[in-house]
Amino acid sequence: MKKYAVFLLLLLGLVACNKGQKAALNDGQEDLKAKKMLQGIWLDDESDEILFKVQGDTIYYPDAENASVYFKIKKDTFYTYGNEVMRYKIDKQAEHLFWFHSLSDNIVKLHKSEDPSDSLRIMGRRSTEVIPTYTEVTKRDSVVMYEGKRYRAYVYVNPSKIKVVKTSYTDDGMSIDNVYYDNVMHICVYEGKKMIYGHDITKDMFSDVIKEDFLKNAILADMRFYGVSKVGFRYQATVGIPESSVCNLVNLVVSFDGKLSIKIAQ
Repeated sequence: MKKYAVFLLLLLGLVACNKGQKAALNDGQEDLKAKKMLQGIWLDDESDEILFKVQGDTIYYPDAENASVYFKIKKDTFYTYGNEVMRYKIDKQAEHLFWFHSLSDNIVKLHKSEDPSDSLRIMGRRSTEVIPTYTEVTKRDSVVMYEGKRYRAYVYVNPSKIKVVKTSYTDDGMSIDNVYYDNVMHICVYEGKKMIYGHDITKDMFSDVIKEDFLKNAILADMRFYGVSKVGFRYQATVGIPESSVCNLVNLVVSFDGKLSIKIAQ
């Protein structure tokens, strides 16, 4: 009898445990009905400006430099999965109404567009790519003399398709990811027809002198040749956060035997 009672208690415990696990799984499931209601173009109640367009499981913003983001709705929370995972508490949601709390705890009030031209407006504004700092390869050629020898130092600025995502916030406190394009710098030094050094320079080469968190959000904005001395040929790179004055300057020296050294500018 005791054995039966113990077995029954174990069985009830397993059932309760399984129910708990299922509840935990259900707790994390998406609200597909809420997701379906969110499909369409949403406008700010006060300004009537387009805030975003929802299509499938993706949010598209009206400005080309704003990256689209994946989203989910779980219970009463709106999640966006961009450069960072953001959570917004939903205040009200209906077929043509969506209110949620921003990161600054303001209530953002939106209504769904019923104007077909809004679709053309948002996609038309997204048709152009973000213009990088340099739109084409830029070449700089410097001729220098040192101890009776003539040298040529080159810088080639090459715009790339390497995307850098910078997170910013709207006045309402909503997270927006802005997309910029990094540059690849090619530097080379010649003595006559003999190449002393030639190599592509990317921002990742500065990981020993610039913190990873800064590099992640920065672009290699510029490269300049600053002359020659007994230590070699001196270049300086600008690694900066897009649309800000925050930057790091990095000194590069190419020695006469073709070796590169990198130090942060003091």
